[in-house]
Amino acid sequence: MLKGMIVKNISDTYTVKENKNLYECKARGKFRNSGLTPLVGDIVEFDPEQNYILDIKERKNELARPSVSNIDIALIISSVKKPDLSLYLLDKQITSVALENIEPVLCFTKLDLLSRKELKEIKKIMKYYKKLGYAVFTNWQIKKILKYLKGKTVVLTGQTGAGKSSLLNLISPSLNLKTGEISEALGRGRHTTRHTEFFFVKNILIADTPGFSSLDINKHTKEEIRDTFLEFKKYTCEFKNCMHDKEQNCAVREACEKGEIMKSRYENYCNFIRGGK
Repeated sequence: MLKGMIVKNISDTYTVKENKNLYECKARGKFRNSGLTPLVGDIVEFDPEQNYILDIKERKNELARPSVSNIDIALIISSVKKPDLSLYLLDKQITSVALENIEPVLCFTKLDLLSRKELKEIKKIMKYYKKLGYAVFTNWQIKKILKYLKGKTVVLTGQTGAGKSSLLNLISPSLNLKTGEISEALGRGRHTTRHTEFFFVKNILIADTPGFSSLDINKHTKEEIRDTFLEFKKYTCEFKNCMHDKEQNCAVREACEKGEIMKSRYENYCNFIRGGK
């Protein structure tokens, strides 16, 4: 019996890395019976002769979409054009990964497609997220991204067509991952990544994943969702456990009205706690 990490999953086949060796394994039926599915990123014990995964070690975190575990950083790739930037989706991605104790790092792509006026607005948005304490990059800052991610286990996530595989190709051209064109009719990318896989790139364990456009955060409490909005924490409301929704004398709502809190952030927050999809 050996111990290794699942670095790739296609259908019901899991590639397990043990030192420099790779093993193609299946999962024992006991996992299916217990409702536990092996994930890319799992540390597992496996039989190298029968090629079966025997045990899955305790995870420090996991994501459902994309299906990965034991992640340090989620590099959230957000296109600003074709498809247009969705601050609702971006905030939901930030909240989703923060709820799993994964650090969100933001990377904006396709800034070269913007007009001068549009670029000015995007820079204001980037400045706001930086002020909150998030690491914020563009896909022009590859060296800075590599430096920040060094030694980390990272998942790339973001809307289909945002440029995840393209960014990986910039980080390591030898990967030569397939990228897709944007559908002009739909305004979003065609799926080019069909499975989840880790790549070892310059001291970074990084995963390219199938794109997605929806997330479910409703399994978490309203309080847990509220606490992922970092800018709220600097304000003291009249009620100790204020939800910043309809309460009287709410300092957060007052800050939003004054323009201290980005309006879209506050509106997205309200949508999240009210069960918005």
